[in-house]
Amino acid sequence: MDTSTAERDRFDIDGALLEGLKAFVDKEVTPLEESHQKLLEDPRELYDESGGYSLPVQDLMRQVRMASGRAGYYSMFCPEELGGGGLGPVATYQAWEYLHTYCGPGRLLPYQAISHWTNGPSYLLGYMTPELQATVLHELMSGEKTMCFAMSEPDAGSDAWAMTTRAVREGEDWVISGTKQWITNSPFAQYALVFAVTDGELAASHKGGISCFLVPTSSPGYQIDSVIKLFGHGGGNEAIISFNNVRVPSHNLVGNIDQGFALAVGGVSLGRMYNAGRCVGLARWALEAATEYAKDRRTFGHPISDYQGVTFQLAESAMEIYATKSMSLDCAHRVERGEDASRELAMVKAYSTEMCFRVYDRCMQVHGGMGLTNEMRLYDGWHVSRIIRLADGSGEIMRRNIARALLRGQTGF
Repeated sequence: MDTSTAERDRFDIDGALLEGLKAFVDKEVTPLEESHQKLLEDPRELYDESGGYSLPVQDLMRQVRMASGRAGYYSMFCPEELGGGGLGPVATYQAWEYLHTYCGPGRLLPYQAISHWTNGPSYLLGYMTPELQATVLHELMSGEKTMCFAMSEPDAGSDAWAMTTRAVREGEDWVISGTKQWITNSPFAQYALVFAVTDGELAASHKGGISCFLVPTSSPGYQIDSVIKLFGHGGGNEAIISFNNVRVPSHNLVGNIDQGFALAVGGVSLGRMYNAGRCVGLARWALEAATEYAKDRRTFGHPISDYQGVTFQLAESAMEIYATKSMSLDCAHRVERGEDASRELAMVKAYSTEMCFRVYDRCMQVHGGMGLTNEMRLYDGWHVSRIIRLADGSGEIMRRNIARALLRGQTGF
């Protein structure tokens, strides 16, 4: 389905908004980074004893969120009727690409300026009951507090229907028991969006039976079992959490009973547009850095940009970035128009994350030994790109979904 330029422009983010976001980072975030450099760069200060971000770091993140909330950027993807900007999938892609191109990898604070859909203001807040909104809406919209998205389990990652966490109705409350794993933002979030089986028969037939609840992490029975540390880091932002008869009132149900899986699928679609924007932005940052390095670095009396072994790697990266950006924007417009774009979302998720990883590998090679140093920040991008090849659905799962769509006859583009 083709769209006119006018139809496409209707969804595009305002360039002035992006420039304003850049100015916000320069004015509010960069000074915080510069004045707290040791705290943010020394793993012994960045993380606490449990492995989560230390309290001073959490405070800096909260400062950025709340400043961005006052400026209007933090909640720009939340529905207008809740006080947000009401921006959709196309803007989601564009904003995250822009921010990652400008800020690059290895920086924690700039990415607090926009709410990720799992952590704060997003369409999910619109599915909360009026009683729940009255309690939590202001503190989530302002950035004062955050939440996490608790769906994956030790034996139910890509196969979410296999989850074993249960929610049982007792009077006016729901009682939740189970374990979740790989839950981003959970080490310090004040709330958890918890997905649990409420009808075992429906869940077993993949026809529903999974519901979503907002659980205060201060609730009795809620526990962070351990923070997951990746690539030898001293800490991390993902954890294993458990629920031991955690009790929440009935108005903490998010969306309709037994229909929580549909909420999760909608969120995952946004997550894939976020990941595409993040990957294209990070890859653009790396390519720009490698291109400048190739012009400046000299060997055997020549800049290394004179050698095809270097320049072809840059050209290969540029081609892949352009292809990924084009397909991502096309996919985002399909989602914005309300089309079923599950096949395209799977393609974008697999291609963008694998592209980003390849680009970082090439750019590190162009930099030679310097590409391995902390100073160049390329390792941070390589690290992130390797993780998100698995997060939100692995490349293998994406290929399975694409193949199933093709076999159902969805062979056109």
